[in-house]
This record gives sequence, structure tokens and C-alpha cells, in this order.
Amino acid sequence: MYKSFSMELAGRTLTVDIDRVAKQANGAAFMHYGDTTVLSTATASDKPREGIDFFPLSVEYEEKMYAVGKIPGGFNKREGKASEHAILTSRVIDRPMRPLFPKDYRNDVTLNNMVMSVDPECNPEVVAMLGSSIATCISDIPFDGPCAATQMGLIGGEFVVNPSLAQKEISDLQLTVASTREKVIMIEAGANEVPEAQMIEAIFKAHEVNQEIIAFIDKIVAECGKEKHSYESCAVPEELFAAIKEIVTPEEMEEAVFTDEKQVREENIRQITEKLEEAFADNEEWLAVLGDAIYQYQKKTVRKMILKDHKRPDGREIRQIRPLAAEVDIVPRVHGSAMFTRGQTQICTITTLAPLSEAQRLDGLDEFEVSKRYMHHYNFPSYSVGETKPSRGPGRREIGHGALAERALVPVLPSVEEFPYAIRTVSETFESNGSTSQASICASTMSLMAAGVPIKKPVAGISCGLVTGDTDDDYIVLTDIQGLEDFFGDMDFKVAGTHEGITAIQMDIKIHGLTRQIIEEAIARTREAREYILDEVMAKCIDKPRETVSKYAPKIVQIQIDPEKIGDVVGQRGKTINAIIDETGVKIDIDDNGGVSICGTDQAMMDKAVKYINIITTDFEEGQILTGKVVSIKDFGAFLEFAPGKEGMVHISKIAKERIDKVEDVLSLGDVVKVVCLGKDRQGRISFSIKDVPKEN
Repeated sequence: MYKSFSMELAGRTLTVDIDRVAKQANGAAFMHYGDTTVLSTATASDKPREGIDFFPLSVEYEEKMYAVGKIPGGFNKREGKASEHAILTSRVIDRPMRPLFPKDYRNDVTLNNMVMSVDPECNPEVVAMLGSSIATCISDIPFDGPCAATQMGLIGGEFVVNPSLAQKEISDLQLTVASTREKVIMIEAGANEVPEAQMIEAIFKAHEVNQEIIAFIDKIVAECGKEKHSYESCAVPEELFAAIKEIVTPEEMEEAVFTDEKQVREENIRQITEKLEEAFADNEEWLAVLGDAIYQYQKKTVRKMILKDHKRPDGREIRQIRPLAAEVDIVPRVHGSAMFTRGQTQICTITTLAPLSEAQRLDGLDEFEVSKRYMHHYNFPSYSVGETKPSRGPGRREIGHGALAERALVPVLPSVEEFPYAIRTVSETFESNGSTSQASICASTMSLMAAGVPIKKPVAGISCGLVTGDTDDDYIVLTDIQGLEDFFGDMDFKVAGTHEGITAIQMDIKIHGLTRQIIEEAIARTREAREYILDEVMAKCIDKPRETVSKYAPKIVQIQIDPEKIGDVVGQRGKTINAIIDETGVKIDIDDNGGVSICGTDQAMMDKAVKYINIITTDFEEGQILTGKVVSIKDFGAFLEFAPGKEGMVHISKIAKERIDKVEDVLSLGDVVKVVCLGKDRQGRISFSIKDVPKEN
């Protein structure tokens, strides 16, 4: 017999069924929030994976199209690879869960979340996050939980807990906060320039809700939780550390790691590694964990020097940003380009403009967002870190970094009415030594301005790090962390925004949470650095969007037609619109409300397309002067085409001032002539004349 537990959460009932389904998993929670249903499972291998020095955690978020009553597209008609939204949700679940597993645990663990039904009032992402926590907590897998997650919205200045899909559409804030019993462990946010103080308030309102959920989870664990299993620890033996320190003293390790050149540091560590491998050549057990031991030795050295002596590996002050540089127009012929350099981190972003028909179509569980006109893609090639490996397309990290930059820039983009383009920015990582995602935000802002995109305000991003000691008060926040400080530190706190407020946050940590004091200091520090980058670096490179788009970018003209006339422009089976496109070489998009976008690079051809559409959609009026091509000749007159699909007839008596016997005596097929509209004849037909065209002055 299964057990069911319920609580009221943000005005809706959350129900968790235990031992109802998936009983062979280590832990399973059948989650119901409103009509949203998610099956969350946690499984672990019996033995550790050999030959690795990390915890092998996999988090999956599976979107089943039947959850929203859809059949998947394509020939297969079944779900394929994970969507970008599913990947991003998996990352959000992973980030608060991972730090709570033992650091020396090497068993494979998979957290799987299958979305089986979606209620627009109850977002499945939150349900999956809670389900993963509950499934792991009640399992026998070692885990220092529970943790809980809550989403916050901001509508009309009021906070909304776990907003519905409809509320998200109008919210100025989309914030997800995960917490342990005492501290905040993960923050993810997109915001419409929300002030720092208001963001902090939202974070801790979500933290309060999380405490109610954790109390609920505790009740479930008390009744259904399994005893945690023992495991084979992969911790480095203390005697190995002692032996290493006899060969490489703490002073020698400090000298090896404390340099501002990443390549020099790596060479120093390579030499130390070779020295130790030679010393322990006869001890296979120690050689197997030597790499991890050297890593731990570096980590302890760096953390000690930062925390106790306030000494950073590259010699910077605690608040000091690495050397900065900014350039625009470094790539010819593209629509916009910019490069942003911070120390050994260097990003080049290319902007491409296209008609709205090039917007990305989305096929997922979110019924409100079916397309997006702004796409930000981030690439991280192996050469950027001096490595060699084949490119296999973007991984989860690249997708996540691209989404973060996209989220940071969306609030400052012009509306479709102001700038009727689809926009794509691609950030190419030329060099990486920490916080490339935030450098890509800076480069993208400048690239958009260089491309003539009238963004409302420039956006900059920066990341802060953290090194903690034995107590909550023993810590130090680092501005602009480089790779080494990220690897060996406790936090990567990324914040992007304008002078007015925050547009995006992503916080990753390796410890069991942050106090309010640390979060407030980190957010204040990022604002200080962000304003410096905006004023002293980016503004001095390009301070506002260019007045016009590049000569290589397509130009777009928008006109409005009567929606009743859309069919006339399109024509039977698209014949009319395709004829205009073939003759002018433009692209034409028409929306259901009669908005027409004409896109091209030749202004004369764009004007011609506009002229044709206006002729097609405008009723002929007396006195109107038109130019038409003779497309048909009859005994009684000639038919002229004024625009594709728009024809009129000139009676033989209206062709010339003198009497003619045959139309062919004056006109031939293909002739282009001017006519004047005479209005309707006695039978109600529109009459045209060539001979009555007024003479030009």
C-alpha cells in the first residue's frame, strides 16, 4: 500500500505519492501539483565507477509531448533529444543537488524527472526540482538534504509565489531559489532591470517558502525514508598528503600556483606532477589517486592564501578586475561584431539580422512561447583553453551559458514594432580563464549596438567568487574570479544588468549554502564592477546604437493592409506573393492582423514590392494614375497587369485619341503604359484609359 502526503503551496495542493510506482528505483516520488504530474526517481550504482576523480551525477528532465496533448513532430513521431528548455531545467535541478552529495562518493547517480501532465497554473520545473529532492532524501543514497525550490514573480510591484505560465508572461521577474534548512544554495533569475534591494527581498521571500517545503519533506522522510547505504570512500589518504609535502613544500606549491599566466601555472604543476610520479613510481595505490591529491594540494594552498593573507593567484586586490579591453567592427561584412577581453578571457560576438520569418520556432511544453526572435548562441572550442579535442556541437554548459546571456539581454531589446527583425548573436570564445558567459554579455551588448539594434540600455556582466573558512563569518568575496579561483573556490555568482538594475543572475556553489550577508555583499560587489565596466570600458568603445543597420544587413519596411485583403496579396496557392518575390528578390512576411514586412538589400526593389502590395490591396479610384503591362489583347481592348494578380482593361476606344481598327496597331504584348482610372462604367466595371492620361507639366 502506498503512502500519500499533501501540503498547500502557493494556493494549490502539492501531493506526493511514495511506493506507488517505480519501486525498483532507490527512491521514487510521484508528484502532483494541481494537474501537473511528474515522476521523479533517484538511482545509484552498487559500486563506484573506476578511474574517475569526480562524482558522476546525471540529471534528466524528460518532456513528454502527451503531457500537453500533442503528438511530436517529424517523421519518427516520438520524443527525440532533449529540448533546450529541458537541458536548462536539468541544469537548474543539478546545481543545488550536487553539493549535497558526499565529495568522495564515486557511485553513478541518476536523477530522472518525467513530465507526464502539465497544468498551465503549476509549472512542472518546480515540481521536478522538489521531486528530485524528495526521491533522493527517501532513498538509501548518501545525501545531505533536503533542499527545496521556489519560483518568484513580480507583477505590478507585488511578489507572486510559483507564478503560472500566464503570470510569467507579464512578470518583471522570473526567479528560482533553492535552499537548505538554513541557507540559499542556488539562484537563477531573469529580470526586467529589478533593483538590487528588491531582488534580495525576492530571494529571501522564496527562501522562507522553501523552509515550509523542507518541513513537509522531513515528514515524508520520517515515515518513508530508507537508511543510507555505506560506500567506498575515494578520499585521498592523509599519509599521501604527508609524503607529497615532504617532496613539494607548501612554499614551493604556493610559488607554482601564484602567477597571472595560466600557461605558466599549468607548466609548473606539470613539472610537480612528473616529480611526484617519479617519487611514487613503486606505489600503484598512491599513483591511482595522485592527480586528485595534487589538485587538493593546490586547492588548499590557494584557499589558504586568499582567506588568510588576502593574496590572489595573479596578485590582484580582492576587488580588482583584470585588465579590460573592448573593440567593435573586428569582422568585416557581418552585420555587427565586437570583442571583449578581460585578462585571459576573450569573447567575440557576431550579430546577424534577418526578417521575422527567421525567428526560432519552439516545440515544447510551454504553450505560451511558440517562437523567439532573439537567439543567443555560445561556443566554447577546445583551443580556447589550450586543449585539443573534436567539436561535437554544443554541450549542456554551452547551452546554459548562451541561455544566460540571452536572458540578460532580452529586457533591453527593442520591440518588434520598433525594430522588426529577428536577431541572432553568436559568442565565440577565443580564450578562456574564467567567466566567459559574462564576457559574452558585454561583447554582445557592443555587437548589437554596432549592428544598429536600438537597445534601450547597455548591459554588462561580472562574476564574484567566494572562499569560506570554518564559520559563517569567516569568508572572503572575490571580484572577477579567474578559472583557478572558480575551480578551488566555493562560488561562482554571475550577475548581469544595466545601471538601473539586474537583468540576470546565475549562482553556482560547492558548499551547503550562502548566508544573507554573503549574498548581499556579492550582489553589491557585482554592481560596483558592472558600473565600472559599463562606464570605463564599453562606453568608451561604443556608447550608443548606430543610427542605421549595416549596408550588408537586410532592410525591412513595414506596412499595414486590410486583413481582408491578405488573400489577395497571397493569391491562389501563393501565386501572387511568389510572383512579387520572384520579380523583386525580397522576402515578404504577413501576420494575421495585416502587418506586412518587406525585407531586402536593394531599396529600389523593396519600394517596387511595396508599390505592388499597395496596388493589390487598394480599390481603384477615379483619377488614379497607374502603370501596367499589356498581358492580353482582345478585339475589344487590352488587359493590363498593374501588379501580380491585379488587372484591368482598357477598351479599344480608350487607347488612342484617333480611331483605331485593331488594338495591335498601337499595343503589343509586354508593352508598359500609363493609364488613368475613369471610375465605373454603366455596368459597374472599372474603366481605364490610355488616351485620357493627363499630360505631365
